[in-house]
Amino acid sequence: MTKGEHQVVIVGGGAAGIAAARRLCDASVECLLVEARPRLGGRAWTVNDPSGFALDLGCGWLHSADRNPWREIAEQQGRIIDKTPPPWTRLAPRVGFPLSEQRHFVDALQDFYRRLDSAEHSPDGPAAALLDPDGRWNGLINAVSTYVNGAELDRVSARDFARYDDTGVNWRVVEGYGTTVAAHGADLPMMLDCPVRRIDHTGRRLRIETAQGVVTADQAIVTLPTALLADETLFTPALPEKAEAAAGLPLGLADKLFLSLDHAEEFETDSRLFCRTDRAATGAYHLRPFGRPQIEVYFGGRLASQLEAEGDDAFFAFAVSELTGVLGSAFSGRVRPTHLHRWGRDPFARGSYSHALPGAAGCRAALAAPVDERLFFAGEACSPNDFSTAHGAWEAGVAAAEQVIAVRQRP
Repeated sequence: MTKGEHQVVIVGGGAAGIAAARRLCDASVECLLVEARPRLGGRAWTVNDPSGFALDLGCGWLHSADRNPWREIAEQQGRIIDKTPPPWTRLAPRVGFPLSEQRHFVDALQDFYRRLDSAEHSPDGPAAALLDPDGRWNGLINAVSTYVNGAELDRVSARDFARYDDTGVNWRVVEGYGTTVAAHGADLPMMLDCPVRRIDHTGRRLRIETAQGVVTADQAIVTLPTALLADETLFTPALPEKAEAAAGLPLGLADKLFLSLDHAEEFETDSRLFCRTDRAATGAYHLRPFGRPQIEVYFGGRLASQLEAEGDDAFFAFAVSELTGVLGSAFSGRVRPTHLHRWGRDPFARGSYSHALPGAAGCRAALAAPVDERLFFAGEACSPNDFSTAHGAWEAGVAAAEQVIAVRQRP
């Protein structure tokens, strides 16, 4: 083949694209990974703060770590796996939230999840319908949904949410999840800083128009986030069924703000703090992750969207207002912002991770289905049970690569 001609092109260099390209290379299928950003990893992105700590601005937890392929990859790379139980599995400091009330909240949350488990056998609808109508903890349960789904429960399919599968084992990579993902693709054939503008599947070969020119391929694996796949102008001819499936799986929003913390030893390592327990619009405060003098603050759903519209400073101001509300006004002098990324304003993501809208639980299978044995699809949104995770993206990427291999091996 001449330059610009390939057997397979993988569109998107996140977890799914890297996994697909790696599987194809292992099978001796010639391929090219095309990524819009000047880096690999997509929504897995590690940066270093001024103290040299690795900060995951995107995915940070090895969910289902006992079966998560990225854990094995990290170990092969020689990374340090931190197995400290996550803060959400333990009771929080008593500040502003007595232990007796925390236990009541945990009981209410578990009751909600038990009701959710039955959603597969009922007509699909909003997960909010499964809340106790008079529940004391509905606001905080909804806040949890904004961190888990990136959206409040009224915008989340109960059936899809119930299908999420997690083993309860959650670990972290000290050097960064994003570091691990990017390193796994470092030696792949690729074009970086190269957004794909159009995929024309009119002719015998696919014509993929990029910012660096046209490449052609027999097959393509498309791993773009659903917010981009919902744009009907991406494909020629258009694929309205794909755009519709993607629209049913919008990206929720979960942003992280990292704060440096003076006199951090006052707080227990890897603990959490609740500042408001009566509403969904509240941050989640992870104190001293990895024992570092930091606070990792999570903002999700409508609150994150509102703060993104107001700018970076709004995140810090909101966090300080909540923290000082329970720790006193002097606490504001002990924290400073270090890093934040507004994923909703990222042009190559436009959100954090997918959730199904009420009634759209079937959209994941529709999104993952190949088209004409030439266009294949992968990404966390294509995973039936591990969506919203990097390992779900990995599994979907490998599955798409296996489909391509099977097609290419036919006589």
